[in-house]
Amino acid sequence: MLFAADPSILQMVIVVAALFIIIFVLFLVAVLGRYLRLWVQSMASGAGIGIFDLLAMKFRKIDPRVIVRSKIMAVQSGLGEESGITTKALEAHYMANGHVPLVVRAIIAAHKAKMIALDWKLATTIDLAGRDVLEAVQTSVYPKVIDCPARGAGKEALDALAKNGIQLKVKARVTVRANLNQLVGGATEQTIIARVGEGIVSAIGSAEKHTDVLQNPDRISKAVLARRLDSQTAFEIVSIDIADVDVGDNIGARLQADQAEAGMRVARANAEGRRTMAVAREQEMVAQIEESRAKLVEAEAEVPKAIADAIRGGTLGIMDYYKLRNVQADTDMRRSIAGAGTPAAMQMSPSSQ
Repeated sequence: MLFAADPSILQMVIVVAALFIIIFVLFLVAVLGRYLRLWVQSMASGAGIGIFDLLAMKFRKIDPRVIVRSKIMAVQSGLGEESGITTKALEAHYMANGHVPLVVRAIIAAHKAKMIALDWKLATTIDLAGRDVLEAVQTSVYPKVIDCPARGAGKEALDALAKNGIQLKVKARVTVRANLNQLVGGATEQTIIARVGEGIVSAIGSAEKHTDVLQNPDRISKAVLARRLDSQTAFEIVSIDIADVDVGDNIGARLQADQAEAGMRVARANAEGRRTMAVAREQEMVAQIEESRAKLVEAEAEVPKAIADAIRGGTLGIMDYYKLRNVQADTDMRRSIAGAGTPAAMQMSPSSQ
């Protein structure tokens, strides 16, 4: 009876209710106007995303267009929720900063190829690891070629040496296919290039002659492929093709020449050492000769004193002394005639007696 007693209250209630209805209608029109098209597309394609799901995505700061279009792509390609592509999975991957459309396209490509086992879990793992999962799938379907050595590496060819010392310059092309199971944590192209280059150098180094490699370049490919160089890498080596083989320098002959030159220098150094030792020995002998001569002169200087002492003591007579002088003079004359030089004769004056 309150409304009957006071009609203004009834009018106020009616106005408030009308405003509430108008606001609700405007909100509904705004929501429908913004998400109606996406909802219609979802319902028409069988994606199964309702209008309230779209509204909830907005509150979770998820772009509904990305989720709806990705879900429609998956459904239209024959991938249902049994493949793991659910609305919640798409939202979770979006909130993890993943590339949702890219992942869905990669799974669709793998499904169409019918030769690659790629599920939602593996695809999202590869995407969150920072790898391009779509490019990986494309590389699995259409293998790509890697140059060895790589372009821009500063080397035009690999340098290898056969057992006969001849250098070979080799260019190779490696055809690889992406290994999705090893894409996370597996080595990249640089590792493939390094391993293949090492294998080529090793295969050429095991050849007895460089002509064997020139006649059968495929022996390099077989030897390298047999070593399973693609283990623990993100790629699977399909084939290794030798694009070019050129003959380089005769490294063996150059090394032998360098060794001979080094040997000659060592021999020269040894000979110079021996010559120096011989010269030093010669100087020592000359010094010894001079020392002996000095001793001889010193001894000869004592002879006149001894003769004088003998004469004074009566041991040597004067006639014996003159006979001794005659013998010395005869000896000096014979030496002079023989050209042996003129020795210093002992000159003794009569006063030395």
